[in-house]
Amino acid sequence: MSQINALVDKGKEVLGWVDERFPLSSLYKEHLAEYYAPKNFNFWYFFGSLALLVLVNQIVTGIFLVMHYKPDASMNGAGIPVAFASVEYIMRDVPGGSFIRYLHSTGASAFFIVVYLHMFRGLLYGSYRKPRELVWLFGMGIFLCLMGEAFFGYLLPWGQMSGWGAQVIVNLFSAVPVIGPDLSVFIRGDFVVSDATLNRFFAFHVIAIPLVLLGLVSAHLIALHEVGSNNPDGVEIKKKKDARGIPIDGIPFHPYYTVKDIFGVSIFLIIFAAVVFFAPEGGGYFLEFNNFVPYDPMKTPPHIAPVWYFTPFYSMLRATTSDFLPALWALVVVVAGLSFVSCKNVWVRRLCALVAVGTYWGFFGLTVFGKTPALFDFDLLGVHFGKGLDAKFWGVAMMGGSVLLFAFLPWLDQSPVKSIRYKGGLYKTILSLFVVSFILLGILGTKAPGYAFFGVIPGEPVAAVCTLIYLCFFAFMPWYSRLDKTKPEPERVTWK
Repeated sequence: MSQINALVDKGKEVLGWVDERFPLSSLYKEHLAEYYAPKNFNFWYFFGSLALLVLVNQIVTGIFLVMHYKPDASMNGAGIPVAFASVEYIMRDVPGGSFIRYLHSTGASAFFIVVYLHMFRGLLYGSYRKPRELVWLFGMGIFLCLMGEAFFGYLLPWGQMSGWGAQVIVNLFSAVPVIGPDLSVFIRGDFVVSDATLNRFFAFHVIAIPLVLLGLVSAHLIALHEVGSNNPDGVEIKKKKDARGIPIDGIPFHPYYTVKDIFGVSIFLIIFAAVVFFAPEGGGYFLEFNNFVPYDPMKTPPHIAPVWYFTPFYSMLRATTSDFLPALWALVVVVAGLSFVSCKNVWVRRLCALVAVGTYWGFFGLTVFGKTPALFDFDLLGVHFGKGLDAKFWGVAMMGGSVLLFAFLPWLDQSPVKSIRYKGGLYKTILSLFVVSFILLGILGTKAPGYAFFGVIPGEPVAAVCTLIYLCFFAFMPWYSRLDKTKPEPERVTWK
């Protein structure tokens, strides 16, 4: 016993020495032992900690993969690209290499599944509402970095779908006015996907984006612990405290929620391990079959599509055709008109009028000339500068804008309550339509053009309708969130 006491005293002495030089104990208390979270967290609150777990998995497995991977597009003695051969070497010859590679590739899909569910939790319970706007914006930054990380990492195996997918996506940037062609060449580092592209993407995937991602995750957690966690009731627990200044409806995150999260992690790891061991390709959705073939720039795959987690936005890109643009213009005019009528700010009204006029002019140019009018049209030193904006540009803008729309949710939602528990049938119906449309867009994005549901319902009109529903969810939120019949929020958290 005396030896144990001596070890304890020595541990306290070491901890005291560290605390004098680094706030270890205060960080533990502030973010774990004395961080009070609402006591009514439910199933939906597992996904934040699961996202952190998958991030650690991706970093650790990525480090081991980089030890053996070579970002080199040149051919080896067997006539196989070195990058592709290095992945095969990891899979076949490195001890545990196939397991680590599948942990990483399956982890990418698991990351998006967890993050999408985490974002959906925010839509359910209003986690983006005041005072958590900055927490939500940091989260959106994480989501954008995650998409970039997945895109850059997708090229590294140097398979058929990797190379052609990168070629197609990078070519989309050429639709940007003025700088588009030069921008696409800059991203590739060459006029085609080549060794320069592979090395650039490797640098972004392994160094640049992970650094930004870790910084945003830290900022996300710090901002969250500053304002406190939301809960299924949307009640701010900091408003009611006892004599010691502790929230009445709060409990310490540790040990209560660390134990609860361990249970969620255990269930997740069982499912994750089952996929890794028995179906790591995910039926061709996690690892496409074409990616087990070396990239051949002279042979195009019959159907090029991004990985499943990008397909909803890819469907919106394909749905934005010249026939669809009038519907998009009409939506913009209606939203601008509603904003003009309902807003009292003179500058906002002028902006709405300008948007409406610009949209009308764009629609006129599209219907008369087959493309929107040139944003710029002039001659300089004998060189003509001018380009009309066709459907390709608007498709790229749609794909990017549909992601960024989530960032505006804190200001679009005008409902007097946060949680879906106290919102009416209008919001619940619109949210359900939004989720269904998002899933349908994801399904259509994996299919080749001309696909028909049940062999009867053509996919293109379905994608166009689903895209409109997706946009309307955000565009009309300031009005339907106010019109929705809500119930009063409770004073204290409940146990529903």
